[in-house]
Amino acid sequence: MCNLYNATTAHEAMRRLFKPTADLTNRLDPAMDVYPDYPAPIVRNNGGERELVMVRWGMPSSQQALFQAAKKRADKLRAKGSEVDFDHLLKMEPDRGTTNIRNTESKHWKRWLGVENRCVVPFTSFAEPNPAAAAGGRVPNAWFAISEDRPLAAFAGVWVADWTCVRKVREGQITCDLFGFLTTEPNGVVGPIHQKAMPVILTTEDEIETWLTAPWEEAKGLQRPLPDDKLMIVGAPKVAA
Repeated sequence: MCNLYNATTAHEAMRRLFKPTADLTNRLDPAMDVYPDYPAPIVRNNGGERELVMVRWGMPSSQQALFQAAKKRADKLRAKGSEVDFDHLLKMEPDRGTTNIRNTESKHWKRWLGVENRCVVPFTSFAEPNPAAAAGGRVPNAWFAISEDRPLAAFAGVWVADWTCVRKVREGQITCDLFGFLTTEPNGVVGPIHQKAMPVILTTEDEIETWLTAPWEEAKGLQRPLPDDKLMIVGAPKVAA
């Protein structure tokens, strides 16, 4: 599961590759490590525009997942002798978001697979924990990119507008836009380090156009591993000065 990626690129590079018709980033030049629940640049379909915009990473979790989490919380409170308003507890159950989406046959995800909810997520490298490289301490990350010079590419993503939820307890209930990206089985580069999945990566303008504009029956063909010769292990991104 990819829960860390880097987007270090020039604003103009994003405009050239993704061709947005509207830019809501104030011409931001990303230079960042992106973690779950962080805002990050995406290019999305929205009301006839192709918008370059900052959106929070982590799509809504399923109702079943939130119900089970709230039930566990309620059971613990009851065990301590507390009265529980379960409807209120469920409404306020924190949802940290789902960053990676694999099962596109799920009813939960199908509603957001149409063109109107698709986006691409600019990245230059992404990370997976590498337990084999640990030396008895913290597990280091392995970083992956298209090549050593980390050219701009994109994850195939989906987004949702004006979702009301509790992301963090201290924030309380909020309404915001959210995004996540698709994963697939790993290729021969990622698989030895992370056996379960890798992000769905788009590297050409044609692939980006297909993802953003084609019917699902055509676009779903992009949910496949990147060929081994199109990806490599690179060093950790340099911290911006």
